[in-house]
Amino acid sequence: MPVRTRREMLKTAVAFGLGAASRNKLAAAAGDSAVPQATISLTAPFFPEFKSGTWESSGAAIHYVTGGSGSPVLLLHGYPQNHLMWRKVAQQLARNFTLVVADLRGYGDSSKPVGGGDHSTYSKRTMAQDQVELMQRLGFQKFAVVGHDRGGRVAHRMARDHRDRVTKLAVLDIIPTYTLYHSVTQEVATAYYHWFFLIQPEPFPETLIGHSVEFYLRRLLGPLVPDAISEDVYAEYLRTFREPAAIHASCEDYRAGASIDLDHDAADLAEKITCPLLALWGERGPIERYYDVLGTWKERGTDVTGRAIPSGHFLAEEKPDDVTRELMKFLEA
Repeated sequence: MPVRTRREMLKTAVAFGLGAASRNKLAAAAGDSAVPQATISLTAPFFPEFKSGTWESSGAAIHYVTGGSGSPVLLLHGYPQNHLMWRKVAQQLARNFTLVVADLRGYGDSSKPVGGGDHSTYSKRTMAQDQVELMQRLGFQKFAVVGHDRGGRVAHRMARDHRDRVTKLAVLDIIPTYTLYHSVTQEVATAYYHWFFLIQPEPFPETLIGHSVEFYLRRLLGPLVPDAISEDVYAEYLRTFREPAAIHASCEDYRAGASIDLDHDAADLAEKITCPLLALWGERGPIERYYDVLGTWKERGTDVTGRAIPSGHFLAEEKPDDVTRELMKFLEA
């Protein structure tokens, strides 16, 4: 039997609607779901020598890849991507650290629980809990966490809720959600229009995006294709984002950000993060134009450093060497 190409595997998976989480649920039905299950990941070619798996947390099935050696570091992606956004950085970091590169609940090949109600299913507290449980199951009681965009917001909440576990926190191209929503100007609202579109009641944004999903994704990522994001990687982003459940989940992520996450942030606003905190941001993006990024994070932490990277919003894909260099210095210190 001839060996199937990766593209043929991709077509088969899309045709049958199977992601890693779906395959794992089928396997878990016949085995022990209390142990991370090995999965055949379509993203494996992008992470050579990494192992892939799916862990059934208390609320979702979390897909991840892991590799390298050294102290543990959890990498979390942003919107509208998945763990593949770390592909250029992971190979270099893995020389010095054990990496866990995970899909957030609702994204990539992780499961996508139905949201609604108070949006707590996609609160950053809940999304952080998934990842803490995954790290514990993999044997890591303490670890550093690096998050870009939505993953940075999950990482920020994790550093507050799990101070005994997070040893270092790095956030890429964000300011705290609470700060952004309480300092909205016309310019900020224009730059971050999707924040206000995605929080509208379902099924309004889900329906509009679902009817033009590739157009919408190209609007967000198109300028980076094929230079920063290859066509193969873009195809993977499209594969996992175009699912109706994924579109709904991402909307719920933002709805939570505009509601229950703000309540959580307000409750511990006065408590500063005490672990070392690194902030990196794109000097060609709106964060640089409209905010004092480093000053803002110094209001939230006691040990804060950071700098702008010569890129736009997608730092790890636009300028991976710069990001890797800054992360290496921070994580090794």
